[in-house]
Amino acid sequence: MLLIKHKKNQASKVAGNRLLISVTVVGSAGPIRFVVNEGEPVAAVIDTALKSYAREGRLPVLGSNYNDFVLCCPVVGTEALNPWETVGSFGVRNFMLCKKPGEDGKPVAVEMPRKSFGSWKTWFNKSLNLKVSSH
Repeated sequence: MLLIKHKKNQASKVAGNRLLISVTVVGSAGPIRFVVNEGEPVAAVIDTALKSYAREGRLPVLGSNYNDFVLCCPVVGTEALNPWETVGSFGVRNFMLCKKPGEDGKPVAVEMPRKSFGSWKTWFNKSLNLKVSSH
């Protein structure tokens, strides 16, 4: 029992510090929060953020290719972070996930899927069909 406990302590020291980070996706309602290792590369954080975003069923739908996105740190600067740098090297915990700019240099817009509610006539007819119970 002592040997197993000792191995667990060594594994946690090798893994490094763990950080709770917030990743705000441009066009989404709020940030995604998850725990990462301090030495984890930025590309892995982007991948984890996209998987968490999809698992939560958030909109707009982004896709799963982490090469189409960049991670920015508003506190450090507006430039995209290098995908091979470690996330703990910046000293911050709040990041922003954006689509990579298109070939013309303009940022790619994230489109929201629209829900179709029909015409106003359909809504009106449905509202008239509501049964109101009388006393």
